[in-house]
Amino acid sequence: MPGEIMRSEISEIPDIFTKLLEDHSTFEQVGNYLRSKSIHSVLILARGTSDNAAHFLKYLIETQMGLPVGLTSPSSVTLYKSELHFEGVVVFALSQSGQSPDLVAYADSAIGAGASLISLTNDSKSPLARSSDLHIDLQAGPEIAVAATKSYAAELLASYLVVCAWRGVELESDQLVQSSLGLLNVDFSGAIQACNIQDEIVVLGRGFSYPNARETALKIQETNKVSVQGLSTADYMHGPISALTPRTQVFFMAPTRMPPHSMDETVQKIRDLGAKIFWIGGGAKALEGEHFIGGSSIDSEIVASIADAILLQRFVLELCLANAMDPDSPAGLSKVTRTY
Repeated sequence: MPGEIMRSEISEIPDIFTKLLEDHSTFEQVGNYLRSKSIHSVLILARGTSDNAAHFLKYLIETQMGLPVGLTSPSSVTLYKSELHFEGVVVFALSQSGQSPDLVAYADSAIGAGASLISLTNDSKSPLARSSDLHIDLQAGPEIAVAATKSYAAELLASYLVVCAWRGVELESDQLVQSSLGLLNVDFSGAIQACNIQDEIVVLGRGFSYPNARETALKIQETNKVSVQGLSTADYMHGPISALTPRTQVFFMAPTRMPPHSMDETVQKIRDLGAKIFWIGGGAKALEGEHFIGGSSIDSEIVASIADAILLQRFVLELCLANAMDPDSPAGLSKVTRTY
């Protein structure tokens, strides 16, 4: 049946969370390793869905560790043959397969330039994993559906566990698995009926919800074959909002415990312009006539954002099925994308 594989893989996420939370030795080793290094900056190497998870890790390191974090440009090595100088730099490589040639080439160049490399992949035998100083197994098992779901959620949690271990603190995660199980059963059929993929779709978030906004947009594009923007609310106000019309459908990512009033100005502006509004997250401020899809009630913006990934994936799956498409095998895509 269409979507059967993607649905099954989303349903595995709570168990994957449990495995990662119980893998104390791996994250303790990573924490000890990072604390032993003299690190002045961090780079994150990723593509596609993993690049969205990279933004989550970026926010984590910048807010929890206070270090500068950049996103790599693999083509600087593969196309432009740049000479890197990476002493005192840690590179985190995020990849479901760990196989894309440009990621592997950049990782090898970074190590040769003096960087430390820590990889997070779903394949401990992949080229990226083998080239790393330390590897974190996402423990998601084989992911068959082309649209990545469980590996993305695993990357979010593993990223947080890395930073907690680096800081030497325990992750407050008691509610994560239970909340994730509950999100597998949320009924949002009304929001599915209200969403028309023939009209413009914009997905917005800020801070720790921004990666989920990007990922929701990507997943809708991959599975529903329409162009979608995934932006921060701040960036949206700096130009793209000029294209908004009453037919525009705006999805807000609003996890619990977001900084007060962080999106208020954007939300009010969009309301004033008459767009159709959808909300995902326990911090939603939906008014009558707006569509609340659901969200975790976890008392932590970071952990709630991790849990809410399940809900956005389920919504995209059901939206695709409602439009008579198969999210397991979108035309024009393959599971492992090899870029050079």
